Amino acid sequence: MKRTAFLTAALLLTAAALAFAGGSKEGASSASGGQAAPVTSIGTAPVVLNAYFETGFDIPFKLAEEFTKQYPNVTWNIKQDQFTNLINETPRLLSGDNPPDLIRLPTMVSFAKQGLLKNLDGYARAYGWDKWPVPQLNQNRVAADGTRGSGALYAMGLNYSLTGIFYNKKLANQIGMAQPPKTVAELEGLLAKAKAAGLQPIMEWGSAKSGMGLAFPLQNLMAAFGPVGPINDWIFQKPGATIDTPTNLVAAQHLQKWIEAGYFPPDINAIEYTDAAARFTKGEGVFTFNGDWQNAGYDAGMAGNVGFFLMPPEKAGAGPAAMSAPLTYGIAAKAKNADAAAFFLNWVATNPKARAIDVAVGGSNPGGPADAAMPAVTAGSVTNDTLAAGPVMGKAGNSMDFIANATSAIFAQGWTPELQKMVGGKQDAAGLLKAVQAEYLRELSR
Repeated sequence: MKRTAFLTAALLLTAAALAFAGGSKEGASSASGGQAAPVTSIGTAPVVLNAYFETGFDIPFKLAEEFTKQYPNVTWNIKQDQFTNLINETPRLLSGDNPPDLIRLPTMVSFAKQGLLKNLDGYARAYGWDKWPVPQLNQNRVAADGTRGSGALYAMGLNYSLTGIFYNKKLANQIGMAQPPKTVAELEGLLAKAKAAGLQPIMEWGSAKSGMGLAFPLQNLMAAFGPVGPINDWIFQKPGATIDTPTNLVAAQHLQKWIEAGYFPPDINAIEYTDAAARFTKGEGVFTFNGDWQNAGYDAGMAGNVGFFLMPPEKAGAGPAAMSAPLTYGIAAKAKNADAAAFFLNWVATNPKARAIDVAVGGSNPGGPADAAMPAVTAGSVTNDTLAAGPVMGKAGNSMDFIANATSAIFAQGWTPELQKMVGGKQDAAGLLKAVQAEYLRELSR
């Protein structure tokens, strides 16, 4: 998720609030499960929000800065780290003596089951989140059996990201791309042309520090050759779910062919996310698989020369699919300022200036109430393309969470090392899926 992504926003849990409204911080995280009505005022007493953000993403920092401008009594103690490090460190951070009030969470199921996160249902009722469009909340719900998609709410989104394929317009024109490809075969034809022209077909990252970015094109290929339902079932830990399916094998075989054809940088296993984004911005790569959170950087570095399209399906006319999920941030069960963190998350989705930051910096739909106004978008920016793709995805109904989010360690212990082996010629498509599925079952059994 990165992400992703896919990557992708804010986790919160029901805090029972006792006395924050008048400015007292005491009891801000004392109750859960809706046992006491959460306080929905920020108060006036000084508050220092303890936060843990992901390196390389400006949006939470910009939102925190604006929040303090509007509420000067609230300041921040922000730490940051790489996505993969967050995966490994989150259990320790949540269970520590001074847990984060707000933390970027790659996954949530294991932390919810372990009682490390707050149940947000009380906040959902108090703020009216449960009346917002259903898809905004479903991915952040965890049922009693540990499956995602239903049950108690354990997350909220800073924004709702969409992934796909960005392209350098000048380089695409050089290989004869007059319009986005309509099928996987057309896309592969363009990749071959780029390689023949001496261009880097795809810029992507693969360093373990950032997590292997080849999971992005792989999941897009999975959705192009098969249904998204089984993929989401696997991510949501539905009983009997497997990633090792016939159509996913076809997808992994295509990715392996792309690697062998030299469509990715030869040093991909050493490239970190920020380096890949910078290299693409400077003109290295006709295409890159990424999410709309990078819009601001692309527009700043290659204004007017960057476009976006959704991954094409196997057959022309079939509906597109994409990873589309909130960037989840969470509140620790023992957070000292849970009410203030919840207030911040509600503010992010409802305050006009915050929503403008969501779009301008995050590049994504800010979510929130169905009737909330969409902030203005700069004409000609790639954000126009990604926002326009949102309703297309909504109509198709083929949104997925990111395969990196299936368990707390599957990205670091499964996808990243196995895809790095594939790059090095030490793993094939069939072995990749079998190895990741084995790691998945191992983690679920713990």
